[in-house]
Amino acid sequence: MTARGVLFAITGKDLAALEALDDADAVVEYIVEVIEERWEAGFVFELDKAWDTLHRCFADGSLEQNAGAFPLNATVLGRETLDAGPDYFVGLTRASDVPVVAVALRDIDDRWIADAYRTNLPLDDAPGNGAEDLQYTVECFDGLSAFWRTAAESGRSVLFTVDQ
Repeated sequence: MTARGVLFAITGKDLAALEALDDADAVVEYIVEVIEERWEAGFVFELDKAWDTLHRCFADGSLEQNAGAFPLNATVLGRETLDAGPDYFVGLTRASDVPVVAVALRDIDDRWIADAYRTNLPLDDAPGNGAEDLQYTVECFDGLSAFWRTAAESGRSVLFTVDQ
């Protein structure tokens, strides 16, 4: 498993299709065969493996989906979870909440991420945390605010996916 996180700004049609599915395997199949296959420029944001540390920056150091405070805590893992089985995590932020997240991200910059990283991911908690990981996290953050703004302006929901 690669554990590379990706955000997709999905249409209302995609959301309705996902919600109509009756099992986790069908949800994963739809995401892989329809949403990922389409890979719409401007509506996809690759977080790679930095999704974990970025979420912790926005969620007071926790990896729990609803840790921290909305709207920043919805930036990576979303506000709710779609059942995608034990090997895949799918988080959702509905279109009605996307503009709120986009506005909250407006004032977040590299310095904010670096400060949150240093506060929320202390070195003694994980040996992999440090200057190199911080630089990688900041690089993966670049463009995230613009992605959310585009999703908001387009009236789309945001889906986060990662295999576990």
